[in-house]
Amino acid sequence: MSEKISDLVESIHKLEAELEAELQKADSARSARAPHADDEDLRTHRRVRIGTLRYLIDANFLYILSSPFIYILIIPFALLDLLVSIYQAICFRIYKIPMVRRADYMVFDRGRLAYLNKIEQINCTYCSYANGVIAFVREVSARTERFWCPIKHASHLKGTHSYYRQFEEYGDGENYQERLLEQRRALGVLDGRNSENPNE
Repeated sequence: MSEKISDLVESIHKLEAELEAELQKADSARSARAPHADDEDLRTHRRVRIGTLRYLIDANFLYILSSPFIYILIIPFALLDLLVSIYQAICFRIYKIPMVRRADYMVFDRGRLAYLNKIEQINCTYCSYANGVIAFVREVSARTERFWCPIKHASHLKGTHSYYRQFEEYGDGENYQERLLEQRRALGVLDGRNSENPNE
């Protein structure tokens, strides 16, 4: 990795840490007044809510027709959630990779908002779950990738996870096994026995 890229990565890390701190402050302030700080908020929210029947009557008919294609995905999402949870519970313990806390990715507070009708509340709960599963699975797979194959691709890749920038350069095979151990230590894997490939 060139010095300029290293400097840019370091700058990004600092900015990300600063952004995370500010977001946590904003989240704390939001949590202090949610879901309804007082009766006046609750009355205002109920007043602006569109009733469920009116919501259905006014809905775009194609939106209604498309809804089964949205909600059928709950099956693969739930199955993915279950299988990745089982995978992590077994394999991360074997590899000594720190566990991903699933609850950090599952937040269902929007479904309690009084200005949403029942359909909107269900939609928000569904979206929270689906995106929570994807974020949870992404973190599990990212830690797995850093453990087994922390090598950048030869081509530029969009949407990389937070560990990718620290991966080894493509084609740089010198001392790769030693640097692989360093990657694992950075991930929190401290047991040297984990460097052994179970397939060997």
